[in-house]
Amino acid sequence: MQTAPPGFGPRATALLICTLLTAAACALLAMGRPPICTCGYVALWHGAIDSGNSQHLLDWYSPSHVIHGFLFYGAAWLLLRRLPLRFRLLIAVMIEAGWELLENSPMVIDRYRTATMALGYTGDSVLNSLSDISCMMIGFAVARTLPVWATIALAMAFELPTLAVIRDNLTLNVLMLLWPVEAIRHWQAG
Repeated sequence: MQTAPPGFGPRATALLICTLLTAAACALLAMGRPPICTCGYVALWHGAIDSGNSQHLLDWYSPSHVIHGFLFYGAAWLLLRRLPLRFRLLIAVMIEAGWELLENSPMVIDRYRTATMALGYTGDSVLNSLSDISCMMIGFAVARTLPVWATIALAMAFELPTLAVIRDNLTLNVLMLLWPVEAIRHWQAG
């Protein structure tokens, strides 16, 4: 395993992650994203699929961000295992923060509206985006500690109930963004 540059330890990594979160929040605010739900309050969990979705701390899409962490950990283990774990985490945070910025761009918001079940989707609040990045970091940490089979089982335990309850999950979300299937869209509309 390669060693970190002198003076670049866990504290420096934590500081860089906080800096990335702050930069992402500032960029989202500059993009016109609301800091919190425009309803004026913050909920720990928002279970309805309505205008409050992606506006509070956690919602039905939060498990997909935990799965992002599983996937990023696995990819970093395969491709970057010579790097210290904290560098791999830092890279994962950069990718997830980048996704949050892209996901909240007009181009992707419009794509969600036209190609997926998210017809009224207006983007995330800054709070929700930061929570999504945090969920990814939790997933990264969980994947590091669990055996591969347990991580896969946990991903399925997130995907299947989400599919059953809201007719959407990470798998369908990616499919419908990249290659929309009209039959799935009709099924999702209920």
